[in-house]
Amino acid sequence: MSTRTEKDLLGEVTIDETRYYGINTARAVENFRLPTPSVNLQLIHETALIKKAAAMANHKLGLLEQEKADAIIRACEEVMEGRHEREFPVNSLQGGAGTSTNMNVNECIANRAIEILGGSKGDYSILHPLNHVNMSQSTNDVNPTALRIAAIRLIRTLADNLSDLQDELQKKEDAFAGVLKLGRTELMDALPMRGGQGFGAYAQAIARDRWRIYKSEERLRYINIGGTAIGTGLNALPKYSFLMTDYLQELTGLGLARSECPMDITQNADVFVEVSGLLKACAVNLMKISGDLRLLSSGPFGGLGEILLPEVQAGSTIMPGKVNPVIPEMIGQVAIKVMANDFAITTAAAAGQLELNAFLPLISECLLESLALLADGVKLFNEKCIQGIQMDEQKCLEHLHRSTALAAGVIHYIGYDKAAELSKKAAKEGITLREAALGESILPPETLERIFSINEITKPGIPGQ
Repeated sequence: MSTRTEKDLLGEVTIDETRYYGINTARAVENFRLPTPSVNLQLIHETALIKKAAAMANHKLGLLEQEKADAIIRACEEVMEGRHEREFPVNSLQGGAGTSTNMNVNECIANRAIEILGGSKGDYSILHPLNHVNMSQSTNDVNPTALRIAAIRLIRTLADNLSDLQDELQKKEDAFAGVLKLGRTELMDALPMRGGQGFGAYAQAIARDRWRIYKSEERLRYINIGGTAIGTGLNALPKYSFLMTDYLQELTGLGLARSECPMDITQNADVFVEVSGLLKACAVNLMKISGDLRLLSSGPFGGLGEILLPEVQAGSTIMPGKVNPVIPEMIGQVAIKVMANDFAITTAAAAGQLELNAFLPLISECLLESLALLADGVKLFNEKCIQGIQMDEQKCLEHLHRSTALAAGVIHYIGYDKAAELSKKAAKEGITLREAALGESILPPETLERIFSINEITKPGIPGQ
């Protein structure tokens, strides 16, 4: 294997000649050898985009020669296209507030640019990872900016997927509007309801999630690029941050804005906590909905069995014919993971000290993971579960008529105590409440017919009037 030797202030490291990364990346790989994933590739791609914008800005300011700028830009574009993904092996849980990630990207781009210029990897006299690729930058303004861009892109995808889920739930609301079923509180029989009303409530919850998450993009748009190490902007020309904001707006198509206080963006991570909190709220709703679906579809003979979920795979290696609610179980586990990530993000953000938060790598990993999990999970939940749900109308009516829930409909006419006696009689004799009421002749048959009609028993007001 052909190798090259690179030097830094700590000594020398031998590197495989085929690799684009350099000595700093090699040290980071060794130092953070953990059984956790490497840095999220979306964060890598957005970091390369920032390096591209920086090359454009530094060239325009007369700080970077055209030939070097062009080579850097081309190398950045290759990284953004995913052509060098094996060159980013640094663990996501790294010390140094993300310095290893920034150095990894700098080295990869520099060595590829050197090749483009006709040189050999590691010959930093041609083009340097820090002097040229990282010119006018610091890890502490590059990483937060890259994270914000990556998060905004994922937020838009998630918001779109939540919108699709909301639409499908509303379709189910309409489709099941004519199904009368038993409502339940504390898992006990409650008032009657339409099958579609439950799905309408789910749709409202998801609508809130969609709107909250979509709006969270606004505070992520403020970036500290040009603030360099602590937000003071040392080693970056004043015009640089304005140029960078313009170029990043152009390259991303996002409404990014230069922060009036870069130091705030550099040291405070509360915006990520806010976004994560909204993701947690969404996870709570998804878990509640998925849990309801598992209960309502339980059985099919020994449980409620009021809804039928799409059958997507066999459910047992020993019980033939068993089919499990695997998609609701999947989204429930996604929800739990998002909630756990929120705790990690909250704790890491609170652990920041003075002018920098050293735990930004953990915040980045957890936030991007939560966004991606929810975006993909919601899509799967919609396509493989919600869209194919059916209701067993006969089973719904069977459960309703076997309960005493309809007694609430006659309270206005005969009072609570008499309605309770009627319920007890129906339960004891194994007859429906309607049959018990007819047997007692407490109300005319036509009145009972009106009271127990689906249009009367499931809407506000006094049934039958």
